[in-house]
Amino acid sequence: MPIKLDETKCKGSGECVDACPSEVMAKTGDKCVIAKPEECVECGACVDACPNQALSLDE
Repeated sequence: MPIKLDETKCKGSGECVDACPSEVMAKTGDKCVIAKPEECVECGACVDACPNQALSLDE
């Protein structure tokens, strides 16, 4: 899985969900989740959008 989510940093802002062009991210309750990791194109849009630095690309 190329994208990684640090659940301890996620505050559920949903900005990653809005930024992802492939609809990989989703909001569930008060947290965001990697809903479709197989569809990640590693563009980094979600990483850049997250105000809490909860997302990273596995290099």
